[in-house]
Amino acid sequence: MPKFIDIKEIPKEHLDAMGYTWHIDEDGEYLVKDKFILLTQDEVDAYKNAGDALYEMYEKSAEYVIKNNLFNRLDIPQNLVELIKYSFEHERENHLYGRFDLSGGIDDKAIKLIEFNADTPTLLLESASISQMMLLFNENLGLRQFNDIYSAISEKFLRISKTKNGLYSKFLFSSVEGIEEERVTVKLLEDMAKHQTLLTAFEYLEECEEAMPYEFWFKLYPWEDMPNFRATKTTAMLNPAYTLLYQSKGMLAILYELFPESPYLLKTAFEPIQEKYVKKRMFGREGANIDIVENEKVLLTTDGIYDEYRAVYQEYVDFARDEEGRYYQAGVFYSDGSCGIGFRRGAEILDDMSEFVAHAIEV
Repeated sequence: MPKFIDIKEIPKEHLDAMGYTWHIDEDGEYLVKDKFILLTQDEVDAYKNAGDALYEMYEKSAEYVIKNNLFNRLDIPQNLVELIKYSFEHERENHLYGRFDLSGGIDDKAIKLIEFNADTPTLLLESASISQMMLLFNENLGLRQFNDIYSAISEKFLRISKTKNGLYSKFLFSSVEGIEEERVTVKLLEDMAKHQTLLTAFEYLEECEEAMPYEFWFKLYPWEDMPNFRATKTTAMLNPAYTLLYQSKGMLAILYELFPESPYLLKTAFEPIQEKYVKKRMFGREGANIDIVENEKVLLTTDGIYDEYRAVYQEYVDFARDEEGRYYQAGVFYSDGSCGIGFRRGAEILDDMSEFVAHAIEV
């Protein structure tokens, strides 16, 4: 069972001041404010090592997919293939950040990859900023965290900017109008770039023009939903198009084909397997369109809008659970290295109603 430590709750007005306006919904709190998951330093190191090793495997697997023209297996839109090839060859260093979702790592359970949110990862504000505010609000406990997310992404912006006009590179940040969580996430990323004195601007996606005077454009919008996107010669995309390869859950099967002995991988295939398995859609999100199957019997299923995508079949793994039966999944952020961690808790299939849980390291 995961270990916890009780903490003093962060006041609602502090969250409101950070723009965290979606932290309460009809089912109650989205943020667990009264406790941290307590980790040992060894557990933190294991999460960090897992993220680093998995990213290296993703890079090698992407090379394999491109070399062997396996885009169709990953459900990649045909019109994005050339853009993916170009970005992988010329913009390899432009992957700003992603988030590995992992089971295990606590409760004596082995760390296993569930999926990689490489293109449009959420939970950034919670993991990078709110977690640290909660820690500061409880500084009397003398705790610390594995949380270098803000500084890691900020420094990554600087390295990316140097590939063009250095400190004079201009960055545009965009999200869809009307979705507050995405707007605040993008504004946080813009703040990270400003921390390096870089030149930035923000525009909603609906307002962006085809010709733009920016060297880089971060758009919080899925690549698979941009079938008519036309690349510009002067503006590089963040995250690059090749991150769609990483985002596809088909890569879980490719990874297992190439690295079957990896301790971090669950058996995964493009066809049903003998083991109890989870059926996922290539670009499914937020726990939608998932089946848990054993002996050809569907034990649990969720609805959603992703049935149009192909399926992948991943060996079932049991998440760590607390005494109330809630499931816990770790999210390790990656930006040129594993740089921080947060947790989600909820039902057996974690969805957009799951709660965020911050962590602390045992002293």
